Amino acid sequence: MTEMVYGSTPVRVGEPILPRWWRTIDKWTLSCVFILFGIGLLLGLAASPPLAEKNGFADLFHYVKRQAFFGSLGLMVMIGVTMMDPARVRRLAVLGFAATLVSLFLLPAFGTDFGKGATRWFSLGFASVQPSEFLKPAFVITSAWLMAAGLEIGGPPGRLYSFLITALVVILLALQPDFGQASLILFAWGVMYFVAGAPLTLLVGIAGLVVAGGTFAYHNSEHFARRIDGFLNPSIDPTTQIGYATNAIREGGFFGVGVGEGTVKWSLPDAHTDFIIAVAAEEYGLILVLIIIALYATITVRSLWRLLKERDPFIRLAGTGLACAFGIQAFINMGVAVRLLPAKGMTLPFVSYGGSSVIASGIALGALLAFTRTRPQGEIGDILIRRGR
Repeated sequence: MTEMVYGSTPVRVGEPILPRWWRTIDKWTLSCVFILFGIGLLLGLAASPPLAEKNGFADLFHYVKRQAFFGSLGLMVMIGVTMMDPARVRRLAVLGFAATLVSLFLLPAFGTDFGKGATRWFSLGFASVQPSEFLKPAFVITSAWLMAAGLEIGGPPGRLYSFLITALVVILLALQPDFGQASLILFAWGVMYFVAGAPLTLLVGIAGLVVAGGTFAYHNSEHFARRIDGFLNPSIDPTTQIGYATNAIREGGFFGVGVGEGTVKWSLPDAHTDFIIAVAAEEYGLILVLIIIALYATITVRSLWRLLKERDPFIRLAGTGLACAFGIQAFINMGVAVRLLPAKGMTLPFVSYGGSSVIASGIALGALLAFTRTRPQGEIGDILIRRGR
C-alpha cells in the first residue's frame, strides 16, 4: 500500500554497498567535482612556482604537490561521506559543529594571522588549519536539523535555536575579522530559513540588521573599511591585488595569452588561492572561465533539482543550504576578481590552493551527495497534491 501511494525506488535485496552507491549517486555532480580538482591542479602548475621560488623552496612545484596530497585526501573523505546515510551524516555534523565552535573561541588566544590582518588559523608548524572552513558544512547541517525538528508537531523552537547559534557564529567570525565567511554563513542560514517557511517580513527585518551591522563594522573596523573604500573607489590602483587581477583578466581575452605565458602570478601573492581565477583568465582566456562557471552551476542546480524530489524536511533543508553555500562561495571568489564584490579572502572550492579549504569542501560535497542519493521514497509533489485535496 505504501508503494502504491508514494511510489518507490527499487531496492535490490543483498546488493553490495559499492554497486548500490554507484547506482544511487549523482554521477554528473561527482564528475564535475573531479574535473574542478583537475583544473585546480592545472592552474596550480602555473600559479604556484613563483611563490615556491619566493619562499625559498628548491622544488618549484612544492605547493602543487601539497595541493595534490590534500586534494586527494579531500576527495577520499568526500567519497566516504557519500556512502553514509543521512542520519549518520547529521550526527557527525553536530559533533563537528561543537568542535569547530570551541575552536573559534580559542582562536584569539592560540590562533595566528600569518601577516594577513585576520586571526583565522591555527599553526601546526608543518601546516595550518582554518576552523571556519570546517565550520560551514557542520553549521549548515546542524541548523537544518534544528529547523526540521521545529517543523514537527510538538517539536522544539528549532528556528529560534538556529537563529541564536547563527548570531553567535557570525559574531565570532566578525571578531577575527572574517566578514566573508560570516556573510556566507548568514546567507546559507537565510536560504534554509526561507525554505523552512519563514515570514518575508522577518527576513526583511534580518536584512535590515545585516545592513546595520555592516554600517557599524565600517565605522569600527579599519580592516573592513579599507576593503569597502577600495571597492567603492572608481579608480583602481594597478599595484594592488585587484589591480593586477583585473588587468590579467583583461589581457587574457577569449583564448588567453598561452600556457605559462601569464605574468600575474609573479605579481599577486595570492595568485594560487584567492585570485586563481585571474590566472585562469590570463593564460587560458574566457573559455576556461566559462567552463569553470558551468561546472559550479551544474553542481548547484542539479543538487537543488534532485532535492525537489525529497520528502524529508531535514534533507531538503540541509541539502539546499550546502548547495547554495557552495555556489555562492564560488560566485564571491570570482566576483571579487572582476571587482563585482569587495575583497573577501575566500577560496574557490576545489580549485584554489589550501588544505583546509579542499578537505572542508570534500566534506560539504560529500554530505550534499549523500543527501541527494536516490532513496526509496515518494516525491514532495505527492504530499502537496494530497494535502490540497
